[in-house]
Amino acid sequence: MKVRAWAAAAALAAAVTLAACGGSSSPSAPGGGKPAGTSSSEIKIAHTSIGTVLTNAAGFTLYWFAPDTPTASHCTGSCASIWPPVKGPVHAAPGVSLPGHFGTITRPDGTVQATYDGHPLYTYSGDGQPGQTNGNGLNASGGLWTAMTPSGSKPAPAPSKSSSSGGGYGGGY
Repeated sequence: MKVRAWAAAAALAAAVTLAACGGSSSPSAPGGGKPAGTSSSEIKIAHTSIGTVLTNAAGFTLYWFAPDTPTASHCTGSCASIWPPVKGPVHAAPGVSLPGHFGTITRPDGTVQATYDGHPLYTYSGDGQPGQTNGNGLNASGGLWTAMTPSGSKPAPAPSKSSSSGGGYGGGY
C-alpha cells in the first residue's frame, strides 16, 4: 500500500513539474510555459527598450525574417531551432487592439505558422526572459531579423551592448 502511495505522489510531482514547464522538452525554446488564464494563441503587446512590440502569450518578443514572403518561410532546419516559428492560428489577446491582420502559412514541413500583416512570426531562443529583444537587428541565418511592432514598422535599433568609440557618452551600456 505504501508503494502505491509513493508511486502516486511521484506521478503527481512529475505532472506538476511538466505543467510548470509547459510540457516543453526543449529548454531553449522561449515561451514554453504560459501564465494561468492565457491561451498560447493569444498575441499581446509589450513596451520594451526598443519600443512597443508584439509578444506571445508568455511575453516573448515576436520577430519577422526579411527573406520570408507573405506565403513562405525561409527559416527551416537549424534556423527554426534558433528562431522557433509561432504556431498558428493566433489572435489578439482580450483588450488588445492591433491595426494589422493575423493569418497563417503552411511551412515546408507541413506545420501551420502564424503571420502578422504578411510576415511569418518567430520567437528567438536568445531571449531568455519575457520582454527581451535580443534578436532585433540581428543579421543571421541569411537575413535580417526584426522585432514585430503593432504597426509593422521597424522598431528603434537596440541600445549598444558595448562601447567602441570611447566618445565619453556613457560608455558602459
